[in-house]
Amino acid sequence: MPSNKSVSDAPITQFVNCRILKDHRLQWEDLWVRDGKILNPEKLFFDEEGFADHKVDCDNKIIAPGFIDVQINGGYGIDFSQASSDIRGGVAVVAKKILEQGVTSFCPTLVTSPPDIYHKVIPELREQDGGPEGAGVLGIHLEGPFISEEKRGAHPPKFLRTFKAGGVADLMETYGPLDNVAMVTLAPELANSAAAIRELAGRGIAVSVGHSMADLSQAEEAVWNGATFITHLFNAMLPFHHRDPGIVGLLTSDRIPPGRTVYYGMIADGIHTHPAALRIAHRAHPAGLVLVTDAVTAMGLPPGRHTLGQQQIDIQGLHAYVAGTTTLSGSIAAMDMCVRHFREASGCTVEAALEAASLHPAQLLGVSHRKGTLEYGTDADFIVLDDTLTVRETYIAGQQVWRK
Repeated sequence: MPSNKSVSDAPITQFVNCRILKDHRLQWEDLWVRDGKILNPEKLFFDEEGFADHKVDCDNKIIAPGFIDVQINGGYGIDFSQASSDIRGGVAVVAKKILEQGVTSFCPTLVTSPPDIYHKVIPELREQDGGPEGAGVLGIHLEGPFISEEKRGAHPPKFLRTFKAGGVADLMETYGPLDNVAMVTLAPELANSAAAIRELAGRGIAVSVGHSMADLSQAEEAVWNGATFITHLFNAMLPFHHRDPGIVGLLTSDRIPPGRTVYYGMIADGIHTHPAALRIAHRAHPAGLVLVTDAVTAMGLPPGRHTLGQQQIDIQGLHAYVAGTTTLSGSIAAMDMCVRHFREASGCTVEAALEAASLHPAQLLGVSHRKGTLEYGTDADFIVLDDTLTVRETYIAGQQVWRK
């Protein structure tokens, strides 16, 4: 038991024989956990004269912060953009299953839908802590409907919307209350989008540019208005051109506000982005890269026809297409697979691959003071991986919630 000087009676767990990801590098160091938080062992030894109640031998494996997926449309037969009779139950199914991918927190993502769907679904998807029942919800990602018709991708054209007058009223009319929303993807070239971007950013909601025909100056203006993210870089935007690099140019723009980082999502599933394009992005702006799955209903299901929002999609091998077309419609990749593919395709360090799925999304969402790192005092959401970056165990609040 802890000594009588301890500030808590909660048991202390010490993870030994592990390399932990801290300060951007893997270090041979023990990890101490109490009350669901990462514990500073020096304070434990010297201030409290405490010691571990339990020791866990990690057998030389890696401990990294739990993965955070900021763009996931569903999976395992569940479509977050469907107003089912049990919306929360559907999210719970996905939250439970993605623990095996090493995901400890996520943003359920809704694709372009009619207003009545938003009004039914958004109030049901509240932020919640993770635990044995599944990964935590950090807020909703609304991808659309304020996007470009030309770059709509798999989004149904009849539900696309424009900003009529100043943006704010349009947001409320379309989505309803924004209390549960963490991020909105929109096309910044749409008229009156600036006011909407400022309103969302002012509420602490991350604004992402995507599904867009914007040129670089329009993208830069969006960043000055508060946008901080690019939705699935290279996909559903103007291709890079040397005279106007478009949204892609934000990665090396010299017109970003001082102290601001622009983050960008990458679907590293081996299908959405060529390895050479992945390498170009990573080498241009490594600190901004955020791995996302963009997973759809059919993740974890056999090939065949499934739904995504208001559309039918076909799964053929590892590809998800809008039914009857060759238009890609999200992915069926798991986050741990994306981490491994990114590491292999980019040639980056193990640390960089792991941080692209943990630290960077936490920074994007403004939660890196409690998620995405193993710093003292942060939430003890972490994963144990072997040297192939295969997830072996998943922990939330210091409790093992999945084991291979």
